[in-house]
Amino acid sequence: MAFARSIFLALLVGLGSPADGPMVIAFDAAETGKPMSSYKDRGVEFAPSHPLTGSRAAGRVMFFPHLKTPRKGILNAMANESIPVEIRFPKPVARVTLTLWGSIGSAAVVEAYDADGKVADRASRDRVPERTGPEQPIPSFDLTVKAPAIASVRFSGAPPGGYLVCDEVRAVPAAASASGPSPR
Repeated sequence: MAFARSIFLALLVGLGSPADGPMVIAFDAAETGKPMSSYKDRGVEFAPSHPLTGSRAAGRVMFFPHLKTPRKGILNAMANESIPVEIRFPKPVARVTLTLWGSIGSAAVVEAYDADGKVADRASRDRVPERTGPEQPIPSFDLTVKAPAIASVRFSGAPPGGYLVCDEVRAVPAAASASGPSPR
């Protein structure tokens, strides 16, 4: 048994550092209900994509609990102004999947941007899924964007007073993806 564990650990070490492979950010240690200008995890920064237009207040993000589950996610903390949350990566990524959930009537849009700020890919839903009963948690869903070198991703779609929450980010570094552009 000890021999098998040794082989397993050797294989893990041989696979390279986690920074070189797929990255998963799930916000397990984040504090809920505390607005902040930005949040960083493993070099990935989450912040409002632009300043507020209807106020001189500073834009904020915060963590919100996913009711009836232990999960939590990040969202735009400015209830009166729907500003996309921007996720900036320290190195280019080739694919990003966001696990999202939102308030009734919200849409969901995820846009990938290259280093020049141009839209490289887009995924969306006209409406987020809704609960089938009050005892159910709000349903989560995934949206994925792909491009050869994604520098940032923005998610949005909630109307003022609503919310769209990201509770997991899965990113594949550009070097770890298949060579060449992904098929469309």
